Amino acid sequence: MQEHDARILRGAALPTAVVGVVAMIVGFALSGLQGVYGGLFGVGLVIGAFAVSAFVISWTGGRRPELLLPVAFLVYTTKLGILFVILLMFKGTTALDTDVFVWTALACIITWLAAQAVAVKRSKQPTIVPASEDDAPVTEDSEAHR
Repeated sequence: MQEHDARILRGAALPTAVVGVVAMIVGFALSGLQGVYGGLFGVGLVIGAFAVSAFVISWTGGRRPELLLPVAFLVYTTKLGILFVILLMFKGTTALDTDVFVWTALACIITWLAAQAVAVKRSKQPTIVPASEDDAPVTEDSEAHR
């Protein structure tokens, strides 16, 4: 993973973890230990899914940049499918408070996306790298100046 990608990942994961800890505390106050489990499951699922996605996309960008869009689409659809299966597996569970889980996951998703946007904005990574003078095509005008 490139350094700027790691910085963006940290910039999104840390605030999301803080929101998750706050959600677990609130979950404990509302529902006891089941609330803590719901918050823990929500924050773990969001951070895990988004971090794996960011890592795979960063890895692809470093090796085969021309595949970024198809890989990003594949990662997104795969993530949605896996999350759907996980939600179906925990349908009707009593092991955790589902309300705390849902609100924690929603808060963590919003936090991750906002923090990632801020981290990308602060990274100042150029999206278009200007060509150097050595790479410029040779024209008749440039031949006359040499």
